[in-house]
Amino acid sequence: MATWMKQKKQYKAAKARIDALPEPYGATAKALHRYLMYYGGVVDGETSVAMFVDLADLWERAAVDGTSVRAIVGDDPVEFAEAFAAAYSGKHWIDKERARLNDAIDKAAGS
Repeated sequence: MATWMKQKKQYKAAKARIDALPEPYGATAKALHRYLMYYGGVVDGETSVAMFVDLADLWERAAVDGTSVRAIVGDDPVEFAEAFAAAYSGKHWIDKERARLNDAIDKAAGS
């Protein structure tokens, strides 16, 4: 099986786990999932899949333990989501644009 097909299957399984969570964990995990899809910007499939599998693990464990949503995300859900995403290194969409910007400025400045 091609790597991307395996990653797609893993991603769909993680998404199904998130969709199956009881409330309020399900709504929270879905909101974080959506935010991470936009904010994370990870283009490396393996890294992206790991992030979403870990997200499902986190909220399944919270549901089992009865941990409150606020005990996990704190007072600033955006800060939590961005710190969570930062834990997953890999190539991001913006990396290509950063390189392009640097190259363009180098050429324009004659460097």
